Amino acid sequence: MFERQIKIPEADEVKATMPMTDGMKKLKSERDELITGVLAGGDERLIIIVGPCSAHDTAAVLDYVERLGKLSLEFSEKLILIPRIYTNKPRTKGVGYKGMFSQPDPGKAEDILAGIYAIRDLNIKAMDASGLSAADEMLYPENYPYLDDVLSYVAVGARSSENQMHRLVSSGVDVPVGIKNPMGGSILVMMNSIFAAQSSQVFKMGSWQVKTSGNALAHAILRGKVDEYGNDVPNFHYETVMEVAENYEKSGLKNPALIIDANHSNSGKKHREQIRICEEVMQNRLYDKTFRGIVKGFMIESFIEEGAQKENKVYGKSITDPCLGWEDTRRLLEDIASKV
Repeated sequence: MFERQIKIPEADEVKATMPMTDGMKKLKSERDELITGVLAGGDERLIIIVGPCSAHDTAAVLDYVERLGKLSLEFSEKLILIPRIYTNKPRTKGVGYKGMFSQPDPGKAEDILAGIYAIRDLNIKAMDASGLSAADEMLYPENYPYLDDVLSYVAVGARSSENQMHRLVSSGVDVPVGIKNPMGGSILVMMNSIFAAQSSQVFKMGSWQVKTSGNALAHAILRGKVDEYGNDVPNFHYETVMEVAENYEKSGLKNPALIIDANHSNSGKKHREQIRICEEVMQNRLYDKTFRGIVKGFMIESFIEEGAQKENKVYGKSITDPCLGWEDTRRLLEDIASKV
């Protein structure tokens, strides 16, 4: 049984009350072009999607992305930094904190109406503070239109990569979509998802039958897998990356590209392992030109303070998965930039 609680406005209504300025539209367009240049193969820089596991505190996120904006200028010749402003949080058991979209105040009950305005406000303020447009996970495809004009990168998570609606909506997204390998680790499933996202599709979205042109910038993300015993198994190593490269070559997919997620099952959620993982991948890029050609960057979980907390008591510290602290993040980005 469904109980109707609050009428939610359409995305166009929300955008009309919280519009992008002309300057922000120009900034996003320029950022989209830069990111496309890397994924399409013409730009040798690396994409780094970096930020907290979940954006739960507006003030702390804005503080973080403002710092990131300064680093972006410092490393601009080697790296393209994309703030990770994840406003939806998948839950394995379906309960717990579900992100700012559902709970703009993590200490209170769900309030999706307030959450929609909160996440749009956060992204606009973050762009203004940092000069950077952000990435978010498309956990709920029907929610994407509320942020489609502010995001420069969209991720499809491991639990969603086999879902038909995620694949269909990804085919109509106007920016790069990174699709993670599923929890079981199947490379074939991930490649099938990319194929679907790169293909033209016809489907129902909201009250409309829609047709998409296909997203040529849909690409792979390796995040590790979970075996039948619940153990984390990394898949960022040379052998798996080359398997993905071979699958791209056989499939004829456009713009072969791969992002390495340095956390999640690759690190076993041991946040400091992200440093070692990035180091190994950068060494392999130096060793093999095929590896170098397909690995386009990293996802890194990072916040102001290292680690995680159960309750929102420490400013700038994750309330979901543990993250690298700011100083370690800066050193890691500096190290990656030196090896590009």
